[in-house]
Amino acid sequence: MNWEELIAFALVAGSAVLMLAFALLRRKSPPVFREIPAFTRLRQAIGRAVEAGSRLHISLGRGSLTTPQGAAGLAGLGALRRLADQTSTSDMTPIATSGDGSLAILSQDVLQASYREATSGGQFDASGARLAGLTPFSYAAGTLTVTRDEHVSANILIGSFGVEAALIADASDREDSFTLTASDQVTAQAVLFSSGQDTLIGEELYAVGAYEKGSPMHAASLSTQDVLRWVLVLSLILGVILKLAGLL
Repeated sequence: MNWEELIAFALVAGSAVLMLAFALLRRKSPPVFREIPAFTRLRQAIGRAVEAGSRLHISLGRGSLTTPQGAAGLAGLGALRRLADQTSTSDMTPIATSGDGSLAILSQDVLQASYREATSGGQFDASGARLAGLTPFSYAAGTLTVTRDEHVSANILIGSFGVEAALIADASDREDSFTLTASDQVTAQAVLFSSGQDTLIGEELYAVGAYEKGSPMHAASLSTQDVLRWVLVLSLILGVILKLAGLL
């Protein structure tokens, strides 16, 4: 094992320890987060959807779980579970679309678990989880019909998207629906932010579960991110000092 692998292992192990420690602390005191207006508007949109009997559409992107983009896909699945739980009293169950086969299968499991917990049994409609397309623009095209034809009042795009996300957001805007977007791709963030939608930037993608009152581990993950961010900043400063001193 070389030094790069040792550093990677130390980061993973240290992050796991920090998350466990923060999770234990969060059980004793509730977390306090900075206000992100997009999440406030999301909760309002969920309330309106439940009252009006309309649907939420959660689009999970195309991040395969076997690639680095899988982290964004897992964040989307966590958000899907929280949003499905919050709309469990609605007559219309959420629709989840994705551009990857593994995400489609897991989204079906997530919706089914939420449905069974809310109804204590009953027949689950598996059509709520859909594989919209396997290429960027076929995926975007597959989601457009959901936005237009499925009585959707809010579109939440959380996952790994490219510029094709702009087509989905534009279709949502044409239907006068609430739109919240979050992607791990910088190009998608730039396009969506300039469109005027509620767009989460950077690591805010991974904060959805914590802001939507997920488990203590969701809140612990945010605290761990803060610690790692400071470790990175201090490492950069230390590196600059050592370089100027001629030690590197």
